[in-house]
Amino acid sequence: MKKIIFAALFMMIASALSAQISLGPKIGYTTNKLSTDKSDITSDLKNSFIYGAFLRLGDKWYIQPEINFYTAGGVFKTPDIASPNPVNDEVELKTIQIPLYIGLTLADLKLAKIRAQAGPTANIYTEKKINPLSGSTYASIKETDINDIQWGFQFGAGVDVLMFTLDVQYYLGLNNVISDIEVGGEKVTFDSKSKGFMVTLGWKII
Repeated sequence: MKKIIFAALFMMIASALSAQISLGPKIGYTTNKLSTDKSDITSDLKNSFIYGAFLRLGDKWYIQPEINFYTAGGVFKTPDIASPNPVNDEVELKTIQIPLYIGLTLADLKLAKIRAQAGPTANIYTEKKINPLSGSTYASIKETDINDIQWGFQFGAGVDVLMFTLDVQYYLGLNNVISDIEVGGEKVTFDSKSKGFMVTLGWKII
């Protein structure tokens, strides 16, 4: 079974490499939420512009690696800031995102092509900022509490019209961004994962 899967994947890659090539920049908008499994800590959505570039190899079936840049994060806080161990921190993560999509053209309408794609992605955090809020003098979350990379999975759909390509993607983090924090001298399990939507517009210059 594994040999059949590897053979099919090899044929797909070989077909893509010998077929149509598209390349260009892309810009867009992303909503990102760092969720947590702590019932007494809430977090909100962070919206950000995203920009980068894509390379598409293939036509009917295609492979599309990308490199994108954006800011992820959110605000983590306990409902009662006056509690003995409050959390009220804004987290900002400068991110390099590197997805690798495998896609399929579902319909070719001459003027437009409708596509579906999915694949793994790596989010590399190049800069971490933690800002204490509401007059706090220290942050409960520290830079060392945040992992340097998060692996994820993205899937969605897109449409090509002339030289433009529009994509809508959903991102789901697979490992924690923040695992544990120290609050009031105590180690607290703080499992958090990233998720969100991304809408981008690309321009095929090739």
